Amino acid sequence: MRIPPAAVSRETGERLDAFLALLLRWNARINLVAERDAETLRRRHVEDSLQLLPLLPPNPGPAADLGTGGGFPGLVLAIADTARPWHLVESDKRKAAFLLAASAELRLAHVTVHAARIENVTLPPLALLTARALAPLGTLLGHAARLLAPAGTALFPKGRNAEAELTAARADWTMEVARFESRTEPGATILRITGIHRAGP
Repeated sequence: MRIPPAAVSRETGERLDAFLALLLRWNARINLVAERDAETLRRRHVEDSLQLLPLLPPNPGPAADLGTGGGFPGLVLAIADTARPWHLVESDKRKAAFLLAASAELRLAHVTVHAARIENVTLPPLALLTARALAPLGTLLGHAARLLAPAGTALFPKGRNAEAELTAARADWTMEVARFESRTEPGATILRITGIHRAGP
């Protein structure tokens, strides 16, 4: 399936510009991402993150992004989606410090940063879980099964090996999967997954 374009308000666009400027300043000191110019960051990371926006569930329950790093996709989505609480989980203390500073500077009161490993974090039952370029699908499903509310949704962008990861994961998990073609990376797929349960014996 194709994802509809993500439309953002002028205010959101201005906040995203401010976020990019802040990211570039911090990136010169602590190497948050490999890219060093605003346009490449916007195309490879911001737009890639924003394409998840039309796929977010209507339920405004809490959301979490695992391994947020320099802010992708969790902080970008939180800038555009202010109706729900966002929890950003990042174990790297330097990156977590950036996320805290960015959330404060951009006045994102609905964002909470957790400087902790995923397996050690305590979160409310989630309506939405995201993770980008973090781990194989089977590992992500283990986190999702623990953290999602029963009707929760996981959104996992995956590259060209998405189908192989799905096949491997189905040995241990049952789930409902919808596939969406990435608008920003040819051959990549976004998996929207619900009903995650461990497979029976």
